[in-house]
Amino acid sequence: MKSVGHDSLKTRKTLDVDGKTYHYFSIPEAAATIGDVSRLPVSLKVLLENVLRFEDGRSYSVKDAEAVFRWLEKGRSTEEVPFKPARILMQDFTGVPAVVDLAAMRDGIKSLDGDPQKVNPLVPVDLVIDHSVMVDVAGTPDALQKNVEIEFERNGERYAFLRWGQEAFENFRVVPPGAGICHQVNLEYIAQAVWTGTVAGETFAYPDTLYGTDSHTTMVNGMGVLGWGVGGIEAEAAMLGQPIAMLIPDVIGFRLTGKLPEGATATDLVLTVTQMLRKKGVVGKFVEFFGPALDHLPVADRSTIGNMAPEYGATCGFFPVDALTLDYLRQTGRDEHRVKLTEAYLKAQGMFRDENSPEPVFTDTLELDLSTVEPSLAGPKRPQDRVALKDAASAFLKELTGSLGVPANDAGKTAPVSGTNYEITHGDVVIAAITSCTNTSNPAVLIAAGLVARKARALGLTPKPWVKTSLAPGSQVVTEYLDRSNLSQDLDAMGFNTVGYGCTTCIGNSGPLRDEIVDAIENNKLVAVSVLSGNRNFEGRISPNVRANYLASPPLVVAYSLLGNIREDITTVALGTSKDGKPVYLRDIWPTNKEIADLIASSISREQFIDRYSKVALGTPEWQALKVETGSETYKWNSGSTYVQNPPYFEGITMTPAPRGDILGARVLALLGDNITTDHISPAGSIKKVSPAGEYLLEHQVQPLDFNSYGSRRGNHEVMMRGTFANIRIKNEMVPGVEGGISKHYPSGDVAPIYDIATRYKAEGTPLVVFGGKEYGMGSSRDWAAKGTLLLGIRAVIAESFERIHRSNLVGMGVLPLLFEEGTNRQTLGLVGDEIIDLPGLETITPRMTVTMKITRADGSVTEVPLLCRVDTLDEVDYYKHGGILQYVLRGMAA
Repeated sequence: MKSVGHDSLKTRKTLDVDGKTYHYFSIPEAAATIGDVSRLPVSLKVLLENVLRFEDGRSYSVKDAEAVFRWLEKGRSTEEVPFKPARILMQDFTGVPAVVDLAAMRDGIKSLDGDPQKVNPLVPVDLVIDHSVMVDVAGTPDALQKNVEIEFERNGERYAFLRWGQEAFENFRVVPPGAGICHQVNLEYIAQAVWTGTVAGETFAYPDTLYGTDSHTTMVNGMGVLGWGVGGIEAEAAMLGQPIAMLIPDVIGFRLTGKLPEGATATDLVLTVTQMLRKKGVVGKFVEFFGPALDHLPVADRSTIGNMAPEYGATCGFFPVDALTLDYLRQTGRDEHRVKLTEAYLKAQGMFRDENSPEPVFTDTLELDLSTVEPSLAGPKRPQDRVALKDAASAFLKELTGSLGVPANDAGKTAPVSGTNYEITHGDVVIAAITSCTNTSNPAVLIAAGLVARKARALGLTPKPWVKTSLAPGSQVVTEYLDRSNLSQDLDAMGFNTVGYGCTTCIGNSGPLRDEIVDAIENNKLVAVSVLSGNRNFEGRISPNVRANYLASPPLVVAYSLLGNIREDITTVALGTSKDGKPVYLRDIWPTNKEIADLIASSISREQFIDRYSKVALGTPEWQALKVETGSETYKWNSGSTYVQNPPYFEGITMTPAPRGDILGARVLALLGDNITTDHISPAGSIKKVSPAGEYLLEHQVQPLDFNSYGSRRGNHEVMMRGTFANIRIKNEMVPGVEGGISKHYPSGDVAPIYDIATRYKAEGTPLVVFGGKEYGMGSSRDWAAKGTLLLGIRAVIAESFERIHRSNLVGMGVLPLLFEEGTNRQTLGLVGDEIIDLPGLETITPRMTVTMKITRADGSVTEVPLLCRVDTLDEVDYYKHGGILQYVLRGMAA
């Protein structure tokens, strides 16, 4: 480093683009003081620019900039920097509770004698309604319209609330239902690569960055926009102007060479990348892609890779902006002036990738030759469990009698389907869904799916009758180019009619299977299969009736619908018989790369994007017809609503927070194993009639047909706290041999749903703890996994490791995340759940302090165990002391 002790590194410069002047804060000028940063990864240059722009000597300082520079010495750091994104992206599952919290904060600030109008987003917020449409109707020409009608019947109340929020809050924009998936709308429309803002009449340019309340926000990393998923809790703090402190991450460089071979898709590539990076271990790290393959790897393929960063565990999967990014911006209808600004600004900052760019310094690297990628699936339970397509059948049969638990003598069991002339058995595909942001933003794989459908149709093939087929495009532009290429007709003929524009199957909104199919599965305990072009396939997520779920490219989804099962090797067996009686194989209907490229060239235009997105705010007739009360600065809560309720976070709030104190005499609510996901902790799927949430809805005169999903009811804490730990597949080791959210009360030994046990302990004044294994809280960035934990009375979660977002969310809700030392866990300690837990020494919390856990067993013996307190930063200490980040922010606003 050249020098230390400067008062400021804030060097403002100007840039002229087409006669318009932009101000910016120069990285090269700062480098003249702190040292050469030309080989800093571009993703870290974005963090450095953020520090320079906000440097104020208080929250952001010269020391922060110097810390980013010092990263170059070892390719890693133990220091932290603050970060404020340019904007926030939300979807409706996570967005509704965020808007509920904002509305509650307006009530809360009044009780602190503050001004409700102070509660507004301070940075632009886009909320895209995409998570609520369900595949109730599929395989029919009217599926789309019927699903839209059902969606508005179920969700009209939530949607009216969001319309109120759009009217009430400044800097808040809603994209109505039916426009597409938030990440694809972000990629094709909202994101700009370089953002601009006006201060005191002057226009500033800076990198487009964002936090998203969905973990797959990382999709936009494919076009050089740094952003990642955070919990709604962090997003709310960021939108209210709070910088979020983050440890300067390790950056893993992933070198890509070669070209994809004939027959391999971007989906096969991302499943390979996911498997490699999971094996490498990149949790909490940035991944930045580089290498000669980027010269020809399109943004659609890059975004597919960026999308699945949560699946490989990274904070982001970043591709620097280059000439192909500029081409993509033009292709998707971005303003030509903005494209020129993007190129000029990023070149001025040393952040534009071309053949002359120096290879960055990385913490570590790995490499993939794209020519070695082969067709693949991932499953049956985790996205990183890639299996080569040719081995998929044998791998399933091994899993069937292994992790899926079917006795070997039952592996060949078949069951008749009532009212039909066929039987089904283990491994039959009952859901084939082209779905999810991962793939529906990529024209190459969607056109490939359409071509498979076209060739199969021409030969007279149809999907097997037990398969529920669906297509949920990520944006209306997809329909535009499928129509123009006439592929829509072929997909419709194969039962892949458009069912809605949203996430659908990938988030558990797969809708019901036919009753006779469900009966055959459930009465005979069959392992049914789904094949979907998604990014998530965790247990219990896709459908309650489907136990094995495989991620696949869209053309393979179509192919598996024809074969109808995963027991047979799809690469060698006939998919069916043609009209002239000949066997048809996968190779007969698989398109060539040239066929795909030719259709892309003739079917997709810049004008399609401009036309579709010019109308994006209008919404459907159903949206336009919503009745909304406007003009009130606070929301008029309806006590009878089962969708939107005023949460209890600010009840009795005072300007001075009460001391948190030690956790003494706590009982164990759950003993959980490895890989507990946020789906396990806070499911998004269907609500069972026999469950605390189901009973609550029945008490409020909601019929099971109208239960909707947990995800759709996230605006009601009464439903969500009852749904916490209610996943149908979760296993609490306190109640061996039982699946579902069940726990045991001590000292009575009574067994009941977790919510009921927690409520009983709360009435007794007993604090609670939960024990977990490795990677606790992995999966979606689901703030209710932390909110529900708090509302059940859980004061601490003790695990072997935490997923990044969930750990942060726990702190943000005032729950302590505590980490076992290496070699110690619930099993080595012999915990059974009847222990009493004491966590003293919490009067004064410091970042990453050691906490001694005292375990008193039923026989009176005592064990003491050191734990690492994962309250990582001074800001997080403040959040914890205030009882959560929302209370901290609200008190600051009121003051």
